[in-house]
Amino acid sequence: MQSENISLSGQATFPAHSAAPSYSRNTYKHKSISFIKFLGPAFVVSVAYIDPGNFATNISGGSRLGYTMLWVVLWSNLISIFLQIMSAKLGIATNCSLPQLCSQTFRKQTNWAFWIAAEIGAMATDLAEFLGGALGFYLLFHVPMWSACIMTGALTFLICQLETYSQKLVEAVITILVAVIGGAYLIEIFLAKPDWMQVGVHTVIPQLPNGDAVIIAVGMLGATVMPHVIYLHSQLVQCRCCDQSDDGKRYHLKMEKIDIFFAMNIAFFVNAAMVIVSAAVFFGNHKTVDTIQQAQLSLTPMLGALSGGAFGIALLASGLSSSAVGTMAGQTIMKGFVGISIPVQLRRLITMIPAMLIILSGINAMEALIWSQVALSFILPIPIIQMLCIAKKREIMGNFTNSKKTQGLGWIIAFVVIMMNIMLLCQTFFGIF
Repeated sequence: MQSENISLSGQATFPAHSAAPSYSRNTYKHKSISFIKFLGPAFVVSVAYIDPGNFATNISGGSRLGYTMLWVVLWSNLISIFLQIMSAKLGIATNCSLPQLCSQTFRKQTNWAFWIAAEIGAMATDLAEFLGGALGFYLLFHVPMWSACIMTGALTFLICQLETYSQKLVEAVITILVAVIGGAYLIEIFLAKPDWMQVGVHTVIPQLPNGDAVIIAVGMLGATVMPHVIYLHSQLVQCRCCDQSDDGKRYHLKMEKIDIFFAMNIAFFVNAAMVIVSAAVFFGNHKTVDTIQQAQLSLTPMLGALSGGAFGIALLASGLSSSAVGTMAGQTIMKGFVGISIPVQLRRLITMIPAMLIILSGINAMEALIWSQVALSFILPIPIIQMLCIAKKREIMGNFTNSKKTQGLGWIIAFVVIMMNIMLLCQTFFGIF
């Protein structure tokens, strides 16, 4: 990976083009370079789309509103694919992460503001992830919550430590955890026996049946489209940038799109399965679920011990993997925006503290998870607007500059996210909608 240049001001500058030899697409074929070698970054990113915050918002939405929120999962996934492709393109085209590009493009004071907002988002994310891991241990092994916190922290430290050996090793571990989550929900959806006709109808037809639906929809959007992995993805793709010619970068981007397609659609299946199972089991039996513990305990008598165990395993795998990814994203955000780098384990320790305090204070974990996702939804427009402002600059992106069509679609997405947040404010403070 090409190293960044640092100016006297301490800000990252755009790296010079590599002198690496140019390879055509045919060269890659002759060398039998498989696209499998490019898989990995999107699977790390996809963890953020099936983190414990998704458990809370999806279970809440399904238990309260049935299948009617499935369209939010679909459109959130489509938005995620678009944004992750743009983030990957930024990293591939420039060999810089999005925070590094911001540090070069915007004023120093603006970047400090961006960093503060991104860190607030990272804290909200870490709260959801750490809570999920601790609850997973609590539900599976019936240990006290303080013990579950320590166990979650220890395993997260271990996963983060793997990054010092190899990014691909981290990718492999996280991909295995994603597979565990997907397998657990495959079992859940098989046991739940949902109404597939209703699933199909509500996946394609948007509907907000009542005022609570606005909060849940915004929370689901915030839980699915994650700001911190938009920043992280642009960093993760760089270790695959071995050919700096335009043809090499185009081939890399094509392979990364395949990576994103597979990973994001797995995340879509898991999120949709959460809503479907919750709708079939809880809404279908007129049972509203207010806590994660209640969700697991209710699944066991309704669907059997296998279902309750699968839920606990999925929650644990989600919490551990997404917590490690959140720590990696925090490093990228801090170093890119303000040029500060601290040991990853120290950062993990610092970000654990707020989550542990909330757990030990006895606050309803599910409510904390939902509102952490709403907070993320408010921060989401920032990285979207940053990407759109940078990706239109030919002096930065070269031949990978966004087209007018792509820019237009990006601004529509930013507008939709902002409008949903305004609707949430109106609902919360004025009772509108």
